[in-house]
Amino acid sequence: MTPKIVKFINKAKNIIFADPELIFKDEKDLVNQPFYFQGNNGKGVLLVHGWTSTAYEVRRLGKYLSEEGFTVSGPMLRGHGTQPEDLENVTYQDWLADLLKAYDELQKECGEVYIGGTSIGASLAILLALQRPQTKGLVLMATPYKIKLESILEMWGKLILPFKKYNKKFYPPTFGATTTITRVIAYQKYSTRSALEVLKLVKAVREKFAEIKQPCFLIQSKQDHVVSHGSMDKIYEKISSDIKKKKYINRAYHTFISDIKNEHVFTDILEFLKEIK
Repeated sequence: MTPKIVKFINKAKNIIFADPELIFKDEKDLVNQPFYFQGNNGKGVLLVHGWTSTAYEVRRLGKYLSEEGFTVSGPMLRGHGTQPEDLENVTYQDWLADLLKAYDELQKECGEVYIGGTSIGASLAILLALQRPQTKGLVLMATPYKIKLESILEMWGKLILPFKKYNKKFYPPTFGATTTITRVIAYQKYSTRSALEVLKLVKAVREKFAEIKQPCFLIQSKQDHVVSHGSMDKIYEKISSDIKKKKYINRAYHTFISDIKNEHVFTDILEFLKEIK
């Protein structure tokens, strides 16, 4: 191999195996920023972060894919990256509008566009793909078919809404260190009204899975404590895609993509994108 190719391969490997917490120390000023990485293969990937998080959640994946030739856009969803109060009156239709704008901008430059999302970002990716059926493929990470205790949480949220506008986040003992990127970059309290909006989104998307026909790659943690048991398997059965694959990963939180350092997730995503014709 030529020195140039070796350097390129080593750079990609560094992104995969680098410690996310060490990278974060040098990139703190980028946490609340969208990103746009220029590629050279004429293909684009739109990456969608999750609820109460920021685009930084999918930044490392975006950087890796751009090193492999893809142009990658990571927009910020409305109400995120500022203060929790800014989510108060934002609807999921507002988030979808943000993504439609980002998708159309990306497609101006790229002949083919793929969408990847994590958690609620994956739910939004489903709706986006239905409005942009030319989408070449979907990478759906930690996608909720249903939230655990969904009906109880919805009833409780409606009950306390007039009295308690905000709630402090709870992290289970299995979550990991307080320095976990997923935890550090997210709001540490959330709007009750916005939480109810998320449940509304999950319910709306549940009726749409069968309409998805694009190639899909589903990834979920075996230790996911947010989505209902068997969520990924139910989604896999519901979608109408001729090309679909799924992967369970170990030792990971619900939204794992910003912290994961194992199980070949980045390379599996890359291979999936390259396989789609």
